[in-house]
Amino acid sequence: MKALVVRTVLAITSWGWVRRLFTKTRVGRRVALRFVAGESLDEAATVARRLNESGMSVSLDYLGEHVSTPEAAEAARDAYLACLERIASDGLEGNISIKLTQLGLGFDDDLCASALISLSDRAALLGLTVTIDMEEGDFTGATLRLYEATQRRHGNLGVAIQAYLHRTPADLDHIIPLGGHIRLCKGAYDEGAALALQSGVDIDSAYDRLLARLMVSSETIPAIATHDADRIQHALDLAVRREGPWEFQMLYGIRTKLQRELVDAGHTLRVYVPYGDSWYPYLTRRIAERPANVWFFVRALLGR
Repeated sequence: MKALVVRTVLAITSWGWVRRLFTKTRVGRRVALRFVAGESLDEAATVARRLNESGMSVSLDYLGEHVSTPEAAEAARDAYLACLERIASDGLEGNISIKLTQLGLGFDDDLCASALISLSDRAALLGLTVTIDMEEGDFTGATLRLYEATQRRHGNLGVAIQAYLHRTPADLDHIIPLGGHIRLCKGAYDEGAALALQSGVDIDSAYDRLLARLMVSSETIPAIATHDADRIQHALDLAVRREGPWEFQMLYGIRTKLQRELVDAGHTLRVYVPYGDSWYPYLTRRIAERPANVWFFVRALLGR
């Protein structure tokens, strides 16, 4: 049922007039700014500083994906290099999250690999880390291969894995020995039954099993990326027996009260902070994942 809802919401938000409603109106921008820090690095740094001051670390994401020219891939690389420099110069508690299709994966994998090495090298010099976001299932294998190859240079990378993919248990066993931080999320893309679990109950069960495996590993730092109260409680139960570091990760603008409660309780929390002008695909996935966000838009439209 949830998969059907996700597909329906993504289909509706692809309609031209809906896209224009979000991207060309004051109300649409108001909705976007609940979930996106802004369009510039300056705006993102301001949000990151505020979150740091409230006890949260950040992962800055310059929005974009599926570029199709070397120039666009190189521009994304340079934007992320600038982001790393800004984190270091401002003394922010944070790292960057990147999408490999934004760096050329899918049309020039060698260019992408070179860009990832550049980011890893610079981050290592600055004492920072880089998280590789996971994208559609078609890119999972290539993403993990690039992660493995580059992680062996400095050990300063992390990667996201998606609980709903059938392949993820085997992938987790393979990448745990590589170290780094592993972000466990449920999965944000509309994948078919051949690649992914379709039932919310099945996805929750898979998430819990993977989390249990991750929390007993001593090689990695588990990053528990969920807003689900039951999954959070399961993590807290497992953490009682964990000796190494771990953290919660949540999205900017979503369940902010819960974020505050976790930090006040003494838990480590990193907030995923997206910025940039390519925010519409990101916003539509947030709405598709949690259709209740539609009502936020409706209230904004009505001026409430």
